[in-house]
Amino acid sequence: MISIRAPVVAGTFYNLEKEMLKKQIDRCFNHELGPKETKKQPFFAGVVPHAGYEFSGPVAAWVYSRIEKANYIILGPNHTGIGSNFALMKSGIWKTPLGEIVVDEKVAEKLLKECKILEFDVMAHEQEHSIEVQLPFLQHRFGNDFKIIPISISNQFADESLLESCKLIGKEIANVIKKQKEKWIILASSDFSHYIPQDRAKKIDNYIIKAILKLNEKDFFARINEKNATVCGFGPIAIAIVAAKGLGAKKGELLKYSTSGDITKDFGAVVGYAAVIFK
Repeated sequence: MISIRAPVVAGTFYNLEKEMLKKQIDRCFNHELGPKETKKQPFFAGVVPHAGYEFSGPVAAWVYSRIEKANYIILGPNHTGIGSNFALMKSGIWKTPLGEIVVDEKVAEKLLKECKILEFDVMAHEQEHSIEVQLPFLQHRFGNDFKIIPISISNQFADESLLESCKLIGKEIANVIKKQKEKWIILASSDFSHYIPQDRAKKIDNYIIKAILKLNEKDFFARINEKNATVCGFGPIAIAIVAAKGLGAKKGELLKYSTSGDITKDFGAVVGYAAVIFK
C-alpha cells in the first residue's frame, strides 16, 4: 500500500484551492519584495523560509526563481517534537492542492544504507509544515515532474553533538547524490530570528548569514550560540552547507533578506527570512 502524506497546512500557510494557490504564488514572485522574474542559476543547495506565504513567500520566491528542474532533498526542522531526530520518509506520495509528488524510494534507501543515523520515520512528517510549504513553489515551476526525499531534523540545541551529526548526514548526502545520473538539489527550510524588534533581528540575522555565506558550519553554530539566535532550521542549514561543499560549492549568495515587519509594518516583533544559494 502506498503511503500518502496529505497536506496539513493548506488553508492556513497557503491557499487550499488550486487556482487561488497558483495566483497566490504568482503574487509572491511579482511582489515588491519578490524577484519579479525567473532566470536559471545553477546551484547545489539553498536556504528557503517556511512561514505563511503572505509573510515569507516573496523571499522564498527568490530561490525558486533561480532553481533548475531537478529532484530535491528537502531538509526541514521538526517543530512538533514527534518522531525520530533524523527522520527520512523513504517512499510514498506527498499531496498538495497542486497535485502529487513521489518520494524517490531508490535514492532514499541508499541514504538510509549509507548514513546510519538517518531513520525511516513517517510520524515526524505527519504534522510538520517546514517541508510541505516548499512543494507548491516547486510544483508551480515544474508541475509534478520531479521527485523528493523529505528529511526532518529535530534540533533543540546548536551543540557539538548535533553539528557532528549534521556533518555526517551532509557528507553522505553529497556522496549519494554524486553517484546519481539525475540532477539533485538540496533545500534547507528555515526561518531566522523570531519575534524580536526589527533592528535587532536584522543585525543578528546578518551576522549569522555571514557564516552561512562562507560555508562555515562550525562558525554558523558558534554565532547562533553567541547571539542566542532563534534560527529554527539550523540543523538543516548545517547539513546543506556540508553537502554543498561536498558537491563542489565554493560560496554562498544571499538573494534576499526581509522580515515579517516589512509586510505587516509591525516592527516590534518580527520573524526574519533569507533566501540563500550555495554555488
